[in-house]
Amino acid sequence: MGRTDYRYCNSRKRLSVAIACALLAPAAWAQEVGGDVAATPPAAEAPRTLGGVTVTARKREETLQEVPVAVTAFTAEALDRLAVDDLGDLDAQVPNLTIYAARGSSSTITAYIRGVGQSDPLWGVDPGVGIYLDDVYIARPQGALLDVFDVERVEVLRGPQGTLYGKNTIGGAIKYISRGLPADTSGFVSVTAGNYGQLDVKAAIGGSLGGNDALRARVAVARLSRDGFGENTLTGAQVSDKDILALRGSLGAYVSDDFNLQFAFDWMDDQSGVRGAKMLAPNRFAPGFAPMDSRYDIRSGMPNVNDTTIKGASATANWRINDNWGVKYVLAKRESDTETNIDFDTLPNKIADVKAFYRDQQVSHELQLNYDGGGRARGVMGLYAFDGEAGGQVRNNFFNLLFGDTQGTVYTESVALYADWTFDLTQRLTLDAGVRYTDEDKRADVLNRGYTDATYTTPISVAADFDRTINFKNTSPKVSLDFQLTPDILLYGLATRGFKSGGYNIRAQATAVPRSAEPFDDEVVDSFEIGSKMAFLDQSLFVNLSAFHNKYKDIQLSVFTSYDSNGDGTNDAFFGDFTNAGAGTVNGLEVEYQWLPTQNWLVSGNLAWLDAKYDEFLYAGVNIAHEQAFTNAPEFSGALNLEYRTGLSGGGNLSARVGYSYQSEVVATTEIVRSGARPIGQDGYGLVNAGVTWKTGGAWTLALQGTNLADEEYRTTGYNLNAALGVMTGFYGPPRQYSLTARYDF
Repeated sequence: MGRTDYRYCNSRKRLSVAIACALLAPAAWAQEVGGDVAATPPAAEAPRTLGGVTVTARKREETLQEVPVAVTAFTAEALDRLAVDDLGDLDAQVPNLTIYAARGSSSTITAYIRGVGQSDPLWGVDPGVGIYLDDVYIARPQGALLDVFDVERVEVLRGPQGTLYGKNTIGGAIKYISRGLPADTSGFVSVTAGNYGQLDVKAAIGGSLGGNDALRARVAVARLSRDGFGENTLTGAQVSDKDILALRGSLGAYVSDDFNLQFAFDWMDDQSGVRGAKMLAPNRFAPGFAPMDSRYDIRSGMPNVNDTTIKGASATANWRINDNWGVKYVLAKRESDTETNIDFDTLPNKIADVKAFYRDQQVSHELQLNYDGGGRARGVMGLYAFDGEAGGQVRNNFFNLLFGDTQGTVYTESVALYADWTFDLTQRLTLDAGVRYTDEDKRADVLNRGYTDATYTTPISVAADFDRTINFKNTSPKVSLDFQLTPDILLYGLATRGFKSGGYNIRAQATAVPRSAEPFDDEVVDSFEIGSKMAFLDQSLFVNLSAFHNKYKDIQLSVFTSYDSNGDGTNDAFFGDFTNAGAGTVNGLEVEYQWLPTQNWLVSGNLAWLDAKYDEFLYAGVNIAHEQAFTNAPEFSGALNLEYRTGLSGGGNLSARVGYSYQSEVVATTEIVRSGARPIGQDGYGLVNAGVTWKTGGAWTLALQGTNLADEEYRTTGYNLNAALGVMTGFYGPPRQYSLTARYDF
């Protein structure tokens, strides 16, 4: 980071150090010593302030409270204390964030922020929340529900991030930052054992190579395993189990004080079985099978195959040209392959059995130019290029009578230019302005056919056969003002735009539904937000507020529906529709808070309100907006964490935490609902988590953690294919779990 010698630097630094963790839930206790953050001695008096956290939300290093946007950051220590095993565990700790494993998978991600996202993992459909691993955008959701190990921090940016992060961050962005490359040798080994046969082993080591500080390396590995929450009562196979092996490595060459090269590699093999789904109603095509009592057991006749392999590599060059200018270049390549069986009906009957193969590869380049001369202006400019290829094949077997497949490839070539600059208009008033221009070509090569039998070798019909290209151009601006009302109160207001690129429906049924082969438009959100970041009571109480108004246009919806295949007036055939539904308005309020009432107690959490409504939803030429509800947009949600920490006479410390999170009623899956019918949803529910951590004062740490201690049953998503296939199923969150972790740091 360049110099920051502002005229009001003293007051601003005092604010940054004092309340930079106000969005950290919960932050680490720290003690302010001469403006710097120092660790608390084990037996010393507990501090009354919180430590600072550096984030890169604006692609330059800043303390959290300097950024005039809604950002939540979690350090590695906070993630451990909150028992965050993967990104899905952040759900309750970030206002208006809904994130979980997609339907039948354990590592495919579904993420929504402020009611904006995408739940369809098929190629050709882009996510609405961007996932980033060390500055590299992960284009596809398969394998993107990243497991947390050897992490520096995780940042969650709420609201459209189109200016700095580009397309497909229309709801926000989640940034996973791996541990860096310090010169000193350090590492850890941890072992976690828990119920359901959980056994996780994580380890990492890094430091200088050959005693030369200029050459550094780090390697981290994780083996994560757990028995299933249920079983396939037909075959005895486990359901909703976990079996993941992951590896990350990095190598840095620090050629000089002004230039360094860093190389990174990651690999993950997920051989977890399929997730269990509960029948929510009997299937009329299988009258002998009633819904089962367990929310995880199934009776599937399909093999228990649900494998995903991912690998990625990146090279980053950093060059500080002089005291004011710096250049950063990131080259990255990622690949993934997935094979999965999806038994929609969960029964031995072949009613809706699907086997899917996904493949993906992407190459990206990003060139950044940063300026910070220590004066009134500072900023970043960049050029970004993306070349992606995603495709596969989905084989459908309906009633063992109708056999078809969806196959093809989507090619994406995208180039973007962006700039974001900050100007100090006065000692207290700052203007931030940015813009991004994107030019993207998206080509879809689609071939959907019907076959004679389940060998899928003899085609008898063609539902869609086309090779088309469409171009999208978008300009996403952003402007914000922040005002330092007092040394402890920052006010801000911003207006910004985000967009999600359009494309083609890969499931097109061009013969029966000709419009399904036509392209759908890109999706746009214009967001207006005001907020404040505040400290009270001698900086022992921190409250951050944000209120937003979003205008949501050309909303892209993936809806499993049906159509009339024989002209008898009855919708009897399955159809995966994808269309622009229309427009909506999303309003919301968010509160994040932390309070240190005494030396030993910390209270933290968040509250969120969301009002998401369709203004227009065209279906069969009729506006049905008043009948439809936004997916994954609960009206109320929040979390409360209460933590007690005390130093021990023999050194070290002991901390105990209990947390409660709540979410009101939510629609769990996108579907067309008419005539007052109730969609698949989830009533309001609360979850209780708790943990005790003992740091010995030496190398060892022991932690006892429990999640969903009341064993609450709650749906995250589901399928409503009742009209054509008689399927009504729901996927549920994890049951009560508890574990004991032993960690050794060196």
